[in-house]
Amino acid sequence: MKKILVSGGSIAGPTLAYWLHKYGFDVTIVERSPELRLGGQNIDVKGPALEVIRKMGLEEQIRAANTTEIGIRFVNVENEVIGEFPVESPLSMTQELEILRGDLVQILYKHTKDNVKYIFGDYITALNQHTDNISVTFSSGKTEDFDLAISAEGIGSQTRKLAFGDEIKFKYLGIYTAYLTIKKTNTDSRWARWCNTAGGIVFVLRPDNYGKTRASVTFLSPEMGYEKLSDDEKKNILIEKIKNVGWEAERLVKEIQDSEDLYFERVSQVKAPKWSNGRVCLTGDAAYCATPIAGKGVDLSVSGAYILAGELFKTNDHKQAFQNYENRMRPYVKSSQKLPPGVPRIVYPTSKVGVAILNGFFSFFGSKPVKNIMTVFSGKKKEPKQEIELPDYEGQLN
Repeated sequence: MKKILVSGGSIAGPTLAYWLHKYGFDVTIVERSPELRLGGQNIDVKGPALEVIRKMGLEEQIRAANTTEIGIRFVNVENEVIGEFPVESPLSMTQELEILRGDLVQILYKHTKDNVKYIFGDYITALNQHTDNISVTFSSGKTEDFDLAISAEGIGSQTRKLAFGDEIKFKYLGIYTAYLTIKKTNTDSRWARWCNTAGGIVFVLRPDNYGKTRASVTFLSPEMGYEKLSDDEKKNILIEKIKNVGWEAERLVKEIQDSEDLYFERVSQVKAPKWSNGRVCLTGDAAYCATPIAGKGVDLSVSGAYILAGELFKTNDHKQAFQNYENRMRPYVKSSQKLPPGVPRIVYPTSKVGVAILNGFFSFFGSKPVKNIMTVFSGKKKEPKQEIELPDYEGQLN
């Protein structure tokens, strides 16, 4: 039985571990945090991710944990609705299966914890590859041998750096984003609200299923290294950026000051020329982060984990399995990372005139006549086009 170490206990890691265990591997997950990281914003489960989730028997659990969001409203700085798109609209940001990132993490953990060994509060500090195995040293000082080590960490993966050095590059998209959980007020409802303000700033407030509101602040900026600052410095930068811009900025200033779950990071894509090096392989954001702008994070993480596990099951040659995984996933990653012309800058106008023009666009497409026309031409809802083939690896089990 092959012994595999997976680093990262978020979404890609437990999904990978589930399938590896199903195929007979001995799996350990190491997670840097002392416990499950249950923070984060809304994510959607659709396309290939939904197909895999159905194979895992988790669809109903995810539906039961729905965020309660019924659609998105685009508003101006006076909080007047200029465009409204319910969940069934093809232009809605809200998907049929919306779930908080932390809720999905918890569901995946509960589904794997009895069959997979979890180590919390530890992380990889050294990798030494040998002919027959790989020796892994942890921050705790412990060293253990595995057949393979797989990084299913985030965009800032330290395990990736140990295995690939500076070979992996990043494509900065020109924006920073911040997420936090805030108290619900009487201006919040089951509708998500999106507001553009001058200065290239976008605010989004979304309901959750815990009586709170999930807020995000995204803004245009040259790369400034904000992500390397202390938590207090990040808060000060963010507050200075949004104060006095209108809408609900002052409410958010107070919430940022008191926040205990603020996430503040540059928005970048991972550009990796290869995803494996000997007995080490990358998956999820560590391999091919597409950023939230692409709306493909869960799709890529879940489908990539499924395919990687399946290819390792198909052959005893890990190098061939890693190559097969990359051959299957690379075209999908490339298409997912390709953004429409002008995105993201076109969505972040810096002047009041630019904001007015963009709001006019939202108003036009949100108008009843245009919605009616779109309904006529869209006709009966079609099954979404298959974005990537998910082989039936289970069919090969004895």
